[in-house]
Amino acid sequence: MRGRTLVLGFLVFVAILLAGLIWTQYFAYYERQKGVGTLAIAGAVVPVADYDGIDSASSPLKLRGCLEIDPARVARLAPPPAPQATPLNPPFWFRCFDAGRLTDDLASGAARAYDIGRDQPEGFDLMLAVYPDGRAYVWRQLNQRFAD
Repeated sequence: MRGRTLVLGFLVFVAILLAGLIWTQYFAYYERQKGVGTLAIAGAVVPVADYDGIDSASSPLKLRGCLEIDPARVARLAPPPAPQATPLNPPFWFRCFDAGRLTDDLASGAARAYDIGRDQPEGFDLMLAVYPDGRAYVWRQLNQRFAD
């Protein structure tokens, strides 16, 4: 009977540890952001609507956002399209940002990506992908300085 109690206690301990690890990895450090806001593109302030995003103070790479923006205004203000744009996967519960589909659309030309913020913060670039219908996605990625 003692061995059975020891094994059961160990399994309960492992289950609690695993639950804590999963919660920390996927939920703990993210802050949800919703609403209407603005983006700074080439020094101009561009309004955005229906912003749904996540971010974290623990890492600049955790930023992901889905929004609506005027594609004509972005095309006028933004630098040339960024061929090195690589959307990063969000946590499974953040459903509006589909990195796989976005990567395919950037490769096919269905969407255009722009580097709208170099070194924000240092070593990270702020990327914006825009579709012709106004849907847009924002994320940060490592720039060339830290990519290797």
